[in-house]
Amino acid sequence: MNNNQENQSFASPGQKIPPQLVLILGGARSGKSAFAQDLAASSGRTVAFIATATAVDDEMRERIARHRASRPKQWHTLEEPLDLAGVIRRAYKLADVLLLDCVTLWLGNMLLQESGLDESDDDDKQQEKLRRTRNLFDERSLKQIEALLSVIQAAEPNKTLIVVTNEVGLGIVPAYPLGRIYRDTLGYINQRLAKAADRVYLMVAGMAVDIKRLQEELTI
Repeated sequence: MNNNQENQSFASPGQKIPPQLVLILGGARSGKSAFAQDLAASSGRTVAFIATATAVDDEMRERIARHRASRPKQWHTLEEPLDLAGVIRRAYKLADVLLLDCVTLWLGNMLLQESGLDESDDDDKQQEKLRRTRNLFDERSLKQIEALLSVIQAAEPNKTLIVVTNEVGLGIVPAYPLGRIYRDTLGYINQRLAKAADRVYLMVAGMAVDIKRLQEELTI
């Protein structure tokens, strides 16, 4: 990524541009978070980091600790597992550049809350919860994404939101119903965010490909 690419979503001194959305997606360990942090740091502006992860076990606690240690100490940090629109609205008051990491974990939090699945449920009860989840999950999740986009549109000029998400649709079809619901819904959400975004970067082996620009160049 060259300096021109880095600065496309950030205003020059004295310049006013509409609020920007930058989407960064890729597979596991593709370099998404590192690229997003480098992009935010390159702006030279105030940054607020929005974390959606929850410390559900020791492995996740260690992962969260590593991410915290990798971020500049002067960045603001907000932790919110569910209410994306609300936390972005608060973060806009703290900083000019927001980094949301990540939509993937947020959607997992939403799915667990929505399904209400419990290991003690018998098979019939789990199947009933899955049927109810399938009917409501897409609609409610996408409504939250639309609320997020509305907050971006109403933001002050020169605000930039960087969103990290996973591309989970390139592997095998999940063997269990809840996994298929999750994969499909995240695919719809990624499509909606990509359509609204000013820049979309696909991460491959630590390298960023500006796929929004590629699409623009191929348009006839």
